[in-house]
Amino acid sequence: MNDNENNGTPLGRLGKFGLVDHIAKSFRNINRSTIAGIGDDSAIIDSENNLTLVSTDLLLEGIHFNLIYTPLKHLGYKAVVRAISDIYAMNGTPSQILVSLGISGRFSVEMVDEIYEGISLACEKYMVDLAGGDTTSSLTGLTIGVTAVGTVEKEKVVRRNGAQANDLICVTGDFGASFMGLQLLERERKLFEKEKVTQPDLSGYEYLVGKQLKPEFPAKVLAELEASGILPTSMIDVTDGLASDLLHICKLSDTGCRIFYSRVPIDYETVKLADEFNVDPMTPALNGGEDYELLFTVPLSMMEQLNNFKSVKTIGHMTSSGTGCYIVGDDGSEVILSAQGWNRETT
Repeated sequence: MNDNENNGTPLGRLGKFGLVDHIAKSFRNINRSTIAGIGDDSAIIDSENNLTLVSTDLLLEGIHFNLIYTPLKHLGYKAVVRAISDIYAMNGTPSQILVSLGISGRFSVEMVDEIYEGISLACEKYMVDLAGGDTTSSLTGLTIGVTAVGTVEKEKVVRRNGAQANDLICVTGDFGASFMGLQLLERERKLFEKEKVTQPDLSGYEYLVGKQLKPEFPAKVLAELEASGILPTSMIDVTDGLASDLLHICKLSDTGCRIFYSRVPIDYETVKLADEFNVDPMTPALNGGEDYELLFTVPLSMMEQLNNFKSVKTIGHMTSSGTGCYIVGDDGSEVILSAQGWNRETT
């Protein structure tokens, strides 16, 4: 478990603007479109003839993360991935982020450095620039707000409302791992608090813990789709749960859907831990959330081309308006697909 409080440099020694300068020293602009970044009131971004995409995301201590088991560096990294996933989900390319922090007096400069070290690593990995942000004091714990900015060619933007009947439903990765990783971390936290067990037992579940604490986004899949001439008809990043996000597409596209139970990808570790918790692994797979995978639809005519993608799986198809949304069992039975979503609370 982490001890996130220390006797490092007080934030008051630097002040707000000193802290901004302190952070700015560790970053350099990568993209030519970043005309002005840290230091001005607003970032100046040259979007040329493309569409500019802007998305914002908020992480609250006690709701989205618990610092007992969340390393600050991982938290900074995850905050970036969480924000830029919305840009990717519209077939765009993220290029800048703006980060706002609400921090209390219990945080030192070194602790803030850890957060920004994770942010910096994510910026390097996904080729985005830290173009500004804000800091303020907080009485209720740590808050991280990230605004992501990106671009997409006008004819290549993908929204949630473009799916058609008979389109194939495709996904990247697997589902439920992040949720089960959280359950494992919460179990160990309770043992730490009640029985003073100081060494958490996470062996055998490294993948699940990684999916929860330091997720990655399958950005390369979008480049591979483009190279193959495949433009999705609709797309969304899976953060609220596979079922919930698929139903968003169905509602906005005015379609129904059928997905097949045996085709929903679930990792072995997810199945194993779900068994320990006496939970059907399909429950976290459909409703867990924070998977940071892509869910998209493509025309049926693209089926052969999709077969070349090892990282993409077809789990069903869209149906006509009014036909309902169902998950189909191996025996052909149909169960209504419900949007339970993920009501995340870690306190």
